[in-house]
Amino acid sequence: MDHLPEALYRAADTRAADQRAASEYGLAGGVLMECAGSVAFALLRERFPRARRITVVCGPGNNGGDGYVLARLAKEAGLTATVLSPASTAGVQAHPTTADGEADTFGLKGGAAAARDAWRSAGGTVQPLAVAPLQACDVIIDALFGTGLEHPLEGEWRVAIETMNASGRPIFAIDIPSGLHTDSGRILGAAVRAALTLSFIGLNAGLFTGQGREHSGLILFDDLGVPDTVFAGVTPLARRITQRNLYGLLTPRTRHAHKGEAGHVLVVGGQHGMPGAVRLAGEAAYRAGAGLVVLATHPVHAASIGAARPELIVYGVHDAQAIQPLLAGARALAVGPGLGQGEWGHALWQEALAADKPLVVDADALNLLAAQPSSRTDWVLTPHPGEAARLVGVSVADVQSDRFAAARAIAPARRPAGPRSRSRTCPTPTGASSRRPSGSTRPGRRRPGSPRPPRRSTWRTYWPASGRSGGCCGTTGCCG
Repeated sequence: MDHLPEALYRAADTRAADQRAASEYGLAGGVLMECAGSVAFALLRERFPRARRITVVCGPGNNGGDGYVLARLAKEAGLTATVLSPASTAGVQAHPTTADGEADTFGLKGGAAAARDAWRSAGGTVQPLAVAPLQACDVIIDALFGTGLEHPLEGEWRVAIETMNASGRPIFAIDIPSGLHTDSGRILGAAVRAALTLSFIGLNAGLFTGQGREHSGLILFDDLGVPDTVFAGVTPLARRITQRNLYGLLTPRTRHAHKGEAGHVLVVGGQHGMPGAVRLAGEAAYRAGAGLVVLATHPVHAASIGAARPELIVYGVHDAQAIQPLLAGARALAVGPGLGQGEWGHALWQEALAADKPLVVDADALNLLAAQPSSRTDWVLTPHPGEAARLVGVSVADVQSDRFAAARAIAPARRPAGPRSRSRTCPTPTGASSRRPSGSTRPGRRRPGSPRPPRRSTWRTYWPASGRSGGCCGTTGCCG
């Protein structure tokens, strides 16, 4: 069920979209909060139909307001709803919201304070954070922090997240798991490990990169009826790679097509003692649809690879001169798997660059590129974090803390695909379209700001990709 929007946004972009929804469509914060809480409650009933006891952990901002709305609706529906807040553990007493909407002593203001007051008017109370209510419930609702968190959590807030994670109960995170950075997916001190996350209006980029996938569980999305135009003129931070947008890159084949019309890939790599990666890349090229795949590898491996995979055409090349006829016949190249950084690998890399053909650069070819930088517009780079760090000149920790930033640092000079991982995302180039793709809104579009009745499952979902990362298939530009 891969029906989420492709565009991924920064926290600042979604906040700006909220403001445009209020100013241009009359969807004030309180209206959207009520809608978000209603949609979240509908999802709670759908995904946890047997849950009768819920505990909502509310924070000091709008995310907490969403939680109060959900708690009130749950109570009205006959469920046992308990609201906990770490702020109460500090002995701070709540007071009504002032007329001008200024923050009260509980830390809430505007719509969030109104949502808390509505919860109390319904007979609800706000209790200090404790282990017992968390362990006694069926589902925990994480409404601590939304997309505005920037600094590492400490003190009672970190304790709250650690207590939730240790409860052994499934956690449903509203908007984003608390403690996860919205843009980079890094953990800010501690982060909720959610079984389910519901994102609103614009998909948060941090859910799909860094440690976001480990902490988000099943990701779902609802636009709350807000029109796509709130993102007009906004360049997404990245776009998800989906089957839908990949299909557009492949030209349909005729019934009488033959392998000569399906592209010719040359895979270069496999120094002495390293035959595995180059063979895997060749197999992947065939599986991706290439009509003819040729391997240029060290002579010592040619016979064994050919015997194991007879569909691959394998040449043993001693030096740069021997690869020139193979380069001439290829339509696209994949260079680097097991290539090595010695004299043999360096010579083949230089010949591949000089061939001026579409190129996938992987593994040791990236290390050679880092040593001698070059710039092209017809290649794809597939660095893992270590290779990305060498390309950018930073530490692996720096890359891991913000993969999108690392990809942007590489992109201006080299136009890569970005640091490689199981995340199915790619950075958005400057000037890319910002509109959500047609069909990204759910069928039966409702009036902006009105919740959808929970009649059947129509949520857009995302399961984090699984399986082995990596490699290149070399099919760039060869299958069209």
